[in-house]
Amino acid sequence: MKDILKNRIAKGIVARPVGLPDGEAHKLGEELRARIHKRFGRSFHIREVDTGSCGACESEIIAATNPIYDIQRFGIDFVASPRHADALLVTGPVSANMALALRRTYDAMPEPKLVITLGDCALDGGVFKGSYYVAGGVKEVLPVDLHIPGCPPSPLNIIKSLLDFLKA
Repeated sequence: MKDILKNRIAKGIVARPVGLPDGEAHKLGEELRARIHKRFGRSFHIREVDTGSCGACESEIIAATNPIYDIQRFGIDFVASPRHADALLVTGPVSANMALALRRTYDAMPEPKLVITLGDCALDGGVFKGSYYVAGGVKEVLPVDLHIPGCPPSPLNIIKSLLDFLKA
């Protein structure tokens, strides 16, 4: 216990305040909830698949579900099984060893099948484009309905893109 207190005194305060969204995320989220309810009559279920990314897009997805943005309160649920999913959210370029797994995940989804790509790598391979072990972007393997651009896109951009997509 003494060591912990000694460390705390020596280091001081190491945390910094988190800049909360200025209410824009909540306002957009409420509109997103209304669109989801109108289109699905329930929550929007997403199965996320990483096909070879660096992990940055997954970090932003996790940030979108943390208490600051909390997109789950607006009706977006991430599910473990493609059989329960309304949409497939894919991050990263499609590596050669993930192309078949991605296709099988897509095939396991019920109709209508929505495919959303997140990040520049999922669009066309990004910085990995042309690599001998990259099959390309997701559109080389599956039909894509929505692309969320960025490297990586912020949680707010993810919310905005989903909202714009559901408005159509």
